[in-house]
Amino acid sequence: MKTIGFIDYFLSEWHANNYPGWIDELCAAEGKDIRVAYAWAELDKSPYDGVTTGEWCKKYGVKKCGSIAEVCRKSDYLIILSPDNPETHLRYAKAALKYGKSTYIDKTFAPDLPSAKKIFALAEKYNTLMFTASALGCADELNEFSAPVHSVITTGGGGSLERYCIHQLEMIVKLMGAGAKRVMSMCAGKNASAAIDYGGGRAAVLNYSGGFGFSISVESGTEGSDTKHLPVKSNFFQNLMKDILKLFETGEPAFSKEHTLEVMAVRDALLKSQKTPLKWIKV
Repeated sequence: MKTIGFIDYFLSEWHANNYPGWIDELCAAEGKDIRVAYAWAELDKSPYDGVTTGEWCKKYGVKKCGSIAEVCRKSDYLIILSPDNPETHLRYAKAALKYGKSTYIDKTFAPDLPSAKKIFALAEKYNTLMFTASALGCADELNEFSAPVHSVITTGGGGSLERYCIHQLEMIVKLMGAGAKRVMSMCAGKNASAAIDYGGGRAAVLNYSGGFGFSISVESGTEGSDTKHLPVKSNFFQNLMKDILKLFETGEPAFSKEHTLEVMAVRDALLKSQKTPLKWIKV
């Protein structure tokens, strides 16, 4: 059996509560012998529901570890979670990536582009195979199109733009490719809308509101093509689990460093533009 170790800010959160079961289901269906076996959390008690690390580990049949180092030593593969606290990721990466074990780092990868570059530099220093992704970046609907397309309009929601814009940006960059030049917020606040200019008439629009479902509207740019609107309904989390296990088994990351750094650069510009609506911010 191969083992996965969780590193988290606190363990009783939505991702940590669901990933073990999804991994078990996928492994059972595909005849794989990989499971979440070890875990460590910086905070002993979840601020969401008060569940302690020990209680979480008992519920999911996972061995509680006393340090990141213990998780890294005992595990074959690593998952750095902390999905709502990306400011912890660089610190956790410094402690974990030096072990050279294939690592998935949950969304949002980093709080900003400079931190993202530092994490990749660590992975390269220690020859550690690694990738990050929003689960929405793994949606089947994105495979309907050949990137780079001419334009994209996305919708999406969640608790806040800062935490949830990553999902729309992953979709946009996967479809548009790299090369975003500037971002302008037309509307800022609990409802937000922003344009991302790629030059040459190519552009993406991000529309965010707490209650929005995720969707994409794509203009491919091919002669005679029309726009195509697709609500995102596929099982993107199952796809993400497949990509994570593929990294662990083959060493092949689902998303490149270049893709992730583009996402982080556009995110930085988007959040900056929210403070100065109707003004272009360079990516």
